[in-house]
Amino acid sequence: MAVLVGKKAPSFTAPAVVNGGEVIENFSLDQYIGKNHVVLFFYPKDFTFVCPSELHAFQAKLEEFEKRGTKVVACSTDTQESHWGWLQLSKNDGGIKGVKYPIIADTNKTISDAFDVLVGEYDFDEFGRLTASDDMIAYRGLFLIDKEGIVRHQVVNDLPLGRNVDEVIRMVDALQFVEENGEVCPANWNAGDSGMTATHEGVADYLAKN
Repeated sequence: MAVLVGKKAPSFTAPAVVNGGEVIENFSLDQYIGKNHVVLFFYPKDFTFVCPSELHAFQAKLEEFEKRGTKVVACSTDTQESHWGWLQLSKNDGGIKGVKYPIIADTNKTISDAFDVLVGEYDFDEFGRLTASDDMIAYRGLFLIDKEGIVRHQVVNDLPLGRNVDEVIRMVDALQFVEENGEVCPANWNAGDSGMTATHEGVADYLAKN
């Protein structure tokens, strides 16, 4: 599994469904560089069981991300038509109607491969085309990307393990605290807590108070 933290997030252009139903053909995270932090999360498949719980959970906290100037973007290896169809179904019917953030269609699997979250046995032929012997879907990878396009946090869950959206918000808060204050965030840090300076004296002072 590749560690992308500290590196430029892979660049891509792909179809996506935005605003709950509008299909655009050339979606890219490059539009956010210099403007927004980005939470990019991958999920395995449309029309499944754990996945809609996650997509609805991110939508429920979307205002919290927006208050922090952070864009939420989802991605799976399904087609944009599949995303669109799933968005038309209500929550009671297993759908994700009401989700407004972009959902990328990684149908050629290259985005999932670039972020190293692609599940299954696959290889590339002599023309650089991905070839697979089984269904190719994405692990539950999540990447927090700063305004310069650098990955600052990543976590990858196995397929049956859903994520905690409040923890994602905590990591956004931690990153923005570090950027704004020049201090570091100790264990179990939450918004409103003090940070500490990255010196022996700073660590000693923090531990003495906590």
